[in-house]
Amino acid sequence: MDALITTVKDNDLVVAFALVGLVMGVAVLISKFLTRGKFQASAIAIILGLVLAYVGGVATGGEDGLADISLFSGIGLMGGGMLINLAIVATGFGASFDEMKKSGLGGIIALVLGVVLSFVIGAVIAWFFGYRDPIDLTTIGAGTATYIVGPVTGAALGAGSGVIALSVGAGLVKSVLTMVITPFVAKYIGLNNPRSAIVFGGLLGTTSGVTAGLAATDKRLVPYGAMTSTFYTGLGLLMAPSVLFFAVKALVG
Repeated sequence: MDALITTVKDNDLVVAFALVGLVMGVAVLISKFLTRGKFQASAIAIILGLVLAYVGGVATGGEDGLADISLFSGIGLMGGGMLINLAIVATGFGASFDEMKKSGLGGIIALVLGVVLSFVIGAVIAWFFGYRDPIDLTTIGAGTATYIVGPVTGAALGAGSGVIALSVGAGLVKSVLTMVITPFVAKYIGLNNPRSAIVFGGLLGTTSGVTAGLAATDKRLVPYGAMTSTFYTGLGLLMAPSVLFFAVKALVG
């Protein structure tokens, strides 16, 4: 047993991939036999992953979920920024440039509108909860855009750690809701072709939520949503600490 545990610890990244594969296998079975295919396996896998992360965090009192358990430390590397960004870029390369061109002005408008609309919604909600400092409002609004834009904006503006954590939480809620709800609303909003996926990714922006939601809807649409949602993150990082911050500062003083 000691030799087995040592081997597992020495091959933590392999164990992480095996665990993810196991979770996906369980999710497929749940989707097939319990929901009769009405609830996509990818969405179920995401929920199971969140539950495992919560259990790991509670069990260890740490901050990285299952990665705080030594046997599963490889999950921290597997789910880190390096592999996530690699996966996003690799997915984007699956998009057809001809289809991208078809989005035209609509894709650009969706990007700008998506960033601004999410930001405004987050800032307005923060205002109603008593936040008045332009830095706090901007940080929370940026987090509502995505949980990546929020902390980067907060760090750039000098926001407090509590506000930065709140911005991350807002972005995570948006991401999870996008993952879970997308398959159910796809047919009602015409999310069934590359052009609509491009606009969808531009409007919502949360790359993890958009890609997972599209994967649960139609895997062929994933590269298109991933492409614009990645641009969304970059645009948010440019706009939130600068243009949007000065706009908030001008409005609230």
